[in-house]
Amino acid sequence: MIHLYYDSRTGNVQRFINKVTQITGWSAHKIDDNLAIEQPGHLITYTTRMGSVPDNTVAFLLNQADKIFSVTSSGNRNWGQNFGIAADKISNEYDVPLAMKFELSGTMEDINQFIDIIKNQYNDSKRGSKKLDIA
Repeated sequence: MIHLYYDSRTGNVQRFINKVTQITGWSAHKIDDNLAIEQPGHLITYTTRMGSVPDNTVAFLLNQADKIFSVTSSGNRNWGQNFGIAADKISNEYDVPLAMKFELSGTMEDINQFIDIIKNQYNDSKRGSKKLDIA
């Protein structure tokens, strides 16, 4: 079973996760103060304040980063070079491979690409390539 750990403030990441889990049946866990990971998995978050990692995500990573296989971020292309940059920052700071970035709640193409990346390129506990970004 693949586990997804996500942070969503405006609902964009939540909508993305809902579509992914409907298609795949994967297990999704919303990040909160009491979430403790029992199974390693993949992190999906958002970019806030024109290029920052959300505080909830940072707090989660402080104790759980070693159990995260990859990171994906939602963003807004209007932010230019800061589009989805939370994923870049997490990848660099916590040595977690970057899976992909998507805009807002993602298109069906984004969802299918995410599923393909997680299933076929990075679905085990070994952190191989530093970067997985094909988006």
